[in-house]
Amino acid sequence: MDQVKWKRVGFILVSLFALASTFSSAGLTAFRQPNRETVRSVGTQSLPALVAKYHGLATDSAKPVANLLPSTAGGIREQVPKKYATRYQHWKQEFLATETGRQQWAFYQNNPNFTLTVVISRDNPEGGNTSNYQWNEDGKLVAATITLGCRINEGVPNPVYFPVMNSLLPSKTTRTISGETLAATKIAHELGHVNRTAKSDAVLYQLQLQLMPQYNEILLLNGRDTGDPRLLELARRMGATPVEIWEDREYWGETNAMLYLRDRFADQDFRCVLFNRIKRSVDLYARSYEARFLNIAESIPPPRCGW
Repeated sequence: MDQVKWKRVGFILVSLFALASTFSSAGLTAFRQPNRETVRSVGTQSLPALVAKYHGLATDSAKPVANLLPSTAGGIREQVPKKYATRYQHWKQEFLATETGRQQWAFYQNNPNFTLTVVISRDNPEGGNTSNYQWNEDGKLVAATITLGCRINEGVPNPVYFPVMNSLLPSKTTRTISGETLAATKIAHELGHVNRTAKSDAVLYQLQLQLMPQYNEILLLNGRDTGDPRLLELARRMGATPVEIWEDREYWGETNAMLYLRDRFADQDFRCVLFNRIKRSVDLYARSYEARFLNIAESIPPPRCGW
């Protein structure tokens, strides 16, 4: 009997191991605290690997410009290949179905002093990024480019830096959320980057882009010693470490995505399901940034969805 018993135990253990090995890395992300110091070189800077996985390998360039000609400045320019035009219009209309979406789109569409370029690309198909920031001589942001993948209606980002978008992860216990809604949430996230950068100090932003690669190069060569005096000095000049800078930027993008979802779902019960998912991820990975998300949760009528 003992021999039979141990054979059964061995079979169960082997079965459990095989089952565990079938889980995808994306599925395990929510249960493992990743190393936030892991970086990936991207153009002129370095990104945390989990950020780069969504935003792709685009160069986040930023430069001042003396003047933009009135004939070429202002409004939204959409660079969409014909084969992606129909799906893009569906995503755009889904975003514009909310008050937040309409207000933000109209702000850029009707702004003669700002040029927003929206590009649909097959590169990084399920992600998006914001780049090509330009400031005038007065330090005012006057242009930016949002590049969206041709399949942003697919692929849910990780919960570490993207707790709001991750709340849309399909679940058997809740109703299905359309791909158009996921795409619109990604549009809101990227617009959140533009909105926040417009309020940021232009000199500091460009300094951070210049110094972050230097910081990460030293970090990777010194055995990840964050107490290195060279790193402390760079962090002082940047106002934070590169990981802290990227956390701050991504969570501003996510709060804008949360505004969109707040308006998109009038059903309080379902909205609370999403907000509770967001809160769970924020509690795990972004506790020091909770106030940003809490402010949005408190902007809806009671109950506060667990916040």
